Amino acid sequence: MKFNGADIKRVYFIGIGGIGMSALARYFHEHGVKVSGYDRTPSALCRELEQEGISIHYDENLDAIDHQADMVVYTPAVPADHSELLYYRHQGYPLFKRSEVLGMICKSMNTIAVAGTHGKTTTTTLIAHILRHCGRTPYAFLGGISANYHTNYWRGIEPIVVAEADEYDRSFLQLQPYIAVVTATDADHLDIYGTVEAMQDAYLQFAQQLKPGGYLIYHKGIAREHEWRKIATWSYHLSDQKADFYAVDVRIHDGAYHFNVRACEILIEDLCLHTGGLYNVENAVAAIAVVRQLGIEAEQIREAIQLFKGVKRRFEYVLKREDIVFIDDYAHHPQELKALLTSARALYPGRPLHIAFQPHLYSRTRDLAQEFAASLDLADEVWLLPIYPARELPIAGVSSELIRDKMQKAKVSCVDKDALIVQIAEKKPSLFITAGAGDIDQLIPKIVHIYQSNTYAA
Repeated sequence: MKFNGADIKRVYFIGIGGIGMSALARYFHEHGVKVSGYDRTPSALCRELEQEGISIHYDENLDAIDHQADMVVYTPAVPADHSELLYYRHQGYPLFKRSEVLGMICKSMNTIAVAGTHGKTTTTTLIAHILRHCGRTPYAFLGGISANYHTNYWRGIEPIVVAEADEYDRSFLQLQPYIAVVTATDADHLDIYGTVEAMQDAYLQFAQQLKPGGYLIYHKGIAREHEWRKIATWSYHLSDQKADFYAVDVRIHDGAYHFNVRACEILIEDLCLHTGGLYNVENAVAAIAVVRQLGIEAEQIREAIQLFKGVKRRFEYVLKREDIVFIDDYAHHPQELKALLTSARALYPGRPLHIAFQPHLYSRTRDLAQEFAASLDLADEVWLLPIYPARELPIAGVSSELIRDKMQKAKVSCVDKDALIVQIAEKKPSLFITAGAGDIDQLIPKIVHIYQSNTYAA
């Protein structure tokens, strides 16, 4: 295939199992390119790629790489001293970051890009789902696995692409969207930006990269809102009636949210969202603000939202029985945890709320320990797993105990994975959540087994 002016027949991915990398791998594979790659973990997503015909190995091995690759794609999560990355760099192969490749793909299409420290994955997926359900045929690059379509990528026909715009490493600055959505700019990735102000500056820069005639939609109440109002087209909010798009008459019935949306000049009535979490109603408002600009009618929107099943690991019901509700969520920021726990409380009042949380990154834990503690105090009992390091080396004095020592209300203990399984088997909480962006989800089969068998063998 022709890509960025070059004839591309073979692409190699370093870190192919990442959610953004795997979507790109699927893009090239579907276009007839020979795709292969490395990842350190044989995850379920990697196994899916292998079943689709993509070759993957799981150790740093220069004998296993593609020496004939026309292009090499890597993620910033890969250490700079990774032997395969160093080899390709020293040998002069065309080497690109994931964000650069996504930017190249999107450049020739009308891009709908969703950015924000939380909410962007569900909002992106919901936009793509509504368009697909209504007969539009966009490309989609998602930051999670769509529960409707069981994938994080699909190939489009018309020149529209729906993409999650990642703020890490300033990746979203590679995009020049036709429609941009900004959901939140809470403090995060301060290891990259240094200060909250610098991070907010980057979001504003992203927003100002709209194509001529494009639309900017932002969350009303966002930090430095006076600056956003100068450049934005529309605002949205869960309930603020000063926003251009907002929800009204939100109510819970049979575990689903029923609501109406005021969309500028019209009222879209009788919407039903089966995805848990009140914040997902707000994500739906943002998605509606986007698709209305593309001519999608109220009745089509109503049907699509009714059928939306959500995103894997975003308030995902692993088990939902009368005696047990087990939810898994990707939440890894204090505001996400606060929203997650508040929503679970609202949906299941009166049940003791237990959560197992795996902090993600030493730097994030260090920078936001107090905020994590305040959010987790909304639960009744908290089990803290060791920090998942991802791309980072340990930082002296930074551990899960840093969060534990700042908590004041909930019962809290720091445990390893084996001890957590034992605790769950002993207590069998009736409302239980696993949360975090690391590998805590690998424990789900064991936890499900506990609840289904009512036994536990150490």
